[in-house]
Amino acid sequence: MKKSFQFKAFILLAFVVFVSNMACGQQIPVESPFASTSGEVAGSKIEIFYHSPAVKGRKIWGGLVPYNEVWRLGANDATIFQTSKTIKIAGKTLPAGKYSLYAVPGRSSWKIIFNSETGQWGINMDGSTTEDPAKDVLVATATPVKSSNMNERFKILVNDKGFVVLWENLEVPVLISQ
Repeated sequence: MKKSFQFKAFILLAFVVFVSNMACGQQIPVESPFASTSGEVAGSKIEIFYHSPAVKGRKIWGGLVPYNEVWRLGANDATIFQTSKTIKIAGKTLPAGKYSLYAVPGRSSWKIIFNSETGQWGINMDGSTTEDPAKDVLVATATPVKSSNMNERFKILVNDKGFVVLWENLEVPVLISQ
C-alpha cells in the first residue's frame, strides 16, 4: 500500500512538472515588442532601442498620441538614443552619449527631445511621461510628412541622413550632421 501511494505521488509530481514545463514554454505574444536600429551617420555610430506598439485600428495622431503633449516615442520604457561621437541635430550640438528620446507631436511640426536621464519607464502612473524638462540636453524641430506606406507597427530606422520615425500614415525624418 505504501508503494502504491508513493508511485501515485510520483506520477502526479511528474505530471505537474510536465504541464508546468509545457506552459512555460509557450510563447505569449508581446503587445509592444522590443526593437532596435543602428547605423553610421555623420561619422558616428547611432543606436536606438525602443518598443514597437501597433495601430490595431486605433486613431494614432491626435488620438492615442495627443498633439502638443510630450510622448515617450514608442511604448513601455523610454526609448534610448546612443551616439558614439558628438553630432549636430538641426544645427544644435549633441555630445556623444546615451539619452532618452521623447517627442512632442504636432500637426505640422514635431519637437524631438534628447534627455540625459535614462533607464526609466516611459510614463508615470497618471499617464504623463517621465521626461524631466530640467534634464533636456537638446530639443530639435522636425517636420512630419505623409508616408508612402501604412505602418502597422511603430518603428524607427537609421539611414545615412539621420533617423526616421514611422507609424501609421506618418514619417518624421530627423537630420543628423557633423
